[in-house]
Amino acid sequence: MILARKSFKRFFLLVMFLASFATTAQEHEDTHNEEAAEEAFDPTELIDHHTKDSHEFHIVGSVSMPLPVILWTDNGLVTFMSSAFHHDEEGKVVVERNGMKFVRVHDEIYYTNADGGVTYDEEHHPTNERPLNFSITKNVFTLMLTSILMLVIFIPVARSYKRNERAPKGLAAFMEPLVVFVRDDIAKPNIGEKKYEKFMPYLLTVFFLIWIGNLFGLIPFFPFQGTLTNDIIFTGVLATITFLITIFNGNKHYWGHIFATPGVPKWLLPIMIPVEVLGMFTKPFALMIRLFANITAGHIIILSLVSLIFIFKSVAVAPISIAFSLFMYVLELLVAALQAYVFTLLSALFIGQAVEAHH
Repeated sequence: MILARKSFKRFFLLVMFLASFATTAQEHEDTHNEEAAEEAFDPTELIDHHTKDSHEFHIVGSVSMPLPVILWTDNGLVTFMSSAFHHDEEGKVVVERNGMKFVRVHDEIYYTNADGGVTYDEEHHPTNERPLNFSITKNVFTLMLTSILMLVIFIPVARSYKRNERAPKGLAAFMEPLVVFVRDDIAKPNIGEKKYEKFMPYLLTVFFLIWIGNLFGLIPFFPFQGTLTNDIIFTGVLATITFLITIFNGNKHYWGHIFATPGVPKWLLPIMIPVEVLGMFTKPFALMIRLFANITAGHIIILSLVSLIFIFKSVAVAPISIAFSLFMYVLELLVAALQAYVFTLLSALFIGQAVEAHH
């Protein structure tokens, strides 16, 4: 709750700053009319910049913190800091390392073509080859930060339980209700009293990883700008782990239900088996999309509301835009916890279906 309150205050200050900036722009609009025509404000560019992953943290103005670029190339491992691109996103700055040249286009790194530039297709997508990219991006940094915080929290809590057989105190007393909630309201009802303990480490890990990661993404200042679940690759990996745990722990009754559905005539099995097999893959796919879409949609709505101030260039729009943005931000705080709960609940449900004893 303390983290949520701090992030709410920081977001409010950010929105007020944007509103004041828009007001200043409105007051000086007449003066700037005589100058060269300025580039129109593009809300799509703003939203893309803040929702997609990046090789650097934007701090304020032109100030940013570069992150390590780690590439596996035709000549082996290549590393350098993202500041070597000098904030270029159009492939104009060429970085040469180990006899190879690289450019960055829309935060993706490519080899240069024979002319030392970038080749585009008809839809203006780069066609240059790309090295394997293992860089520490904004989201990877946030994942590391979240993991470290979880270790800092849970290692002392575990030690306190070993030393103290009485009622928990301090941090352990704060964390115990959350752990008990995951155990009693998610794991036991969906997996069963006899088998839930085996899967508790995974369920607790994904619950707190998603929740803390979502909260970090709601703080618009370094080093908390990255949102883990805003990356479909991250949500896809979590969904894949749930899928693998489900199929590798499935008992004979689980597989029998898929390949020999009880109560179904044998002549229908050629139809039912593909449907059941497809259902195995649609479940993790739904997990991936649900977790990704809810958080991303909330970010897009907030940024769209803030963008209205710059689109209309009117002070009258600012109070309405700020009010709705703050309302959406409060909903995002709720969604941050809700999505952690839903993902953990559905994971426990799918695992429970796979290990359930035959009745």
